[in-house]
Amino acid sequence: MTKPVVGKRLFSSLSSLSNKYTKYVPTSGVYPKGYKVGAVSTGVKKNEQLDLSIIKSDSPANAAAVFTTNKFKAAPVQLSKRILDSKQNANINAIVINSGCANAVTGVHGLKDAEKIVEKVDQTIDPNITEHSTICMSTGVIGQRLQMGKILPNIPKLINENLGQDHEAWLKCAKGIMTTDTFPKLVSKQVTVNGQQYVIAGLSKGAGMICPNMATLLGFFVTDAPIAPSALQSILTYAVDRSFNCISVDGDMSTNDTIAALANGAAGGPTIDESTTDSFNLIRDEITDFAQQLSQLVVRDGEGATKFVTIKIKDALTYKDAHQVAKTISNSPLVKTALYGKDANWGRILCAIGYSDVPVNTEKTNVSFVPTDGSAELKLLVNGEPQQIDEERASEILQFKDLEISVELGTGGGADCSFWTCDLSHEYVTINGDYRS
Repeated sequence: MTKPVVGKRLFSSLSSLSNKYTKYVPTSGVYPKGYKVGAVSTGVKKNEQLDLSIIKSDSPANAAAVFTTNKFKAAPVQLSKRILDSKQNANINAIVINSGCANAVTGVHGLKDAEKIVEKVDQTIDPNITEHSTICMSTGVIGQRLQMGKILPNIPKLINENLGQDHEAWLKCAKGIMTTDTFPKLVSKQVTVNGQQYVIAGLSKGAGMICPNMATLLGFFVTDAPIAPSALQSILTYAVDRSFNCISVDGDMSTNDTIAALANGAAGGPTIDESTTDSFNLIRDEITDFAQQLSQLVVRDGEGATKFVTIKIKDALTYKDAHQVAKTISNSPLVKTALYGKDANWGRILCAIGYSDVPVNTEKTNVSFVPTDGSAELKLLVNGEPQQIDEERASEILQFKDLEISVELGTGGGADCSFWTCDLSHEYVTINGDYRS
């Protein structure tokens, strides 16, 4: 996607953002030691939009990643997985990301292009590197070859002249991976684990083709904590299952989805692995909370979305069941269009619960709208019995941009899941009907 049209979203600069999005863009941040980041425009996108980003660790870092489950995995997904496997999730120097072209369904030529980009980054960082030490990601239109004549010459320019450690460098990096996003998604925070301070920073992109098991979605976490490779993979998988795999915009899954993490240990302290139970659990929970913040920004930026909806499933037999019910509700076009129309059609919610194919006690099921202003919830279904709904009150609640839908399945299992989704609007059709124009 390279040019804005009527109804299409602008994503090239903060100056083009409306007030409803600028509040999600941080004006400052705290960033981990030992990383340099940045972005440049290679000319792949029009109007000098940033389209090539790099996150570089000053020293080789441990790495982990969670990839799309789509069978048509893009070339960068295939290559990055192969590199991480061969390096046993250690000694990774950088992550390079291009936007504007997904390099997906491009055959052997696409794989060779991805390898050339990785080799160029490696050799620019250190001419003595003899094996791949960079992982790569791409995002944009599927089925097109990368414009290598524009990308390759700009890699040395980016690494040697345009990397930094300050907030502006991180913000540029986040802008460089955007496609239909309306704002750069960047989160950072400092955490304390058993008296040792660490910093986590992350960026993501995504606004459409978003569904559990990720979507046209890229996300990157980096930390200066000393986390062992196997522990980092375990932590990332756990965090993604409770964040990026708990969001949905439109129910579609892409070919390029990747969440990757680097941990370079630059802050010092003892190595964190599964055997250091307290430290491991603490950093895992901090990263999970961090991942949820970052993933929710993707939903808030859903293509054409007017609502941010939290779905809380309670009292399922298992977490897997709770997740399945939440996902089914989130992906229902009827639920999503009702929310857009501010229609309290709770029967659509109940219908989705019923076909989610998990155990439900229909005589103890409860469904409510929970307003975000702190006022009383609006009960729609109580112990399987429909309630007399105050349509005026329902309309008031549905005017809010943020909404919570609470569902109790009444199984006695006690398992819960939180999920985040949005509505489906006319603008979504406009954006995606004209994506390649």
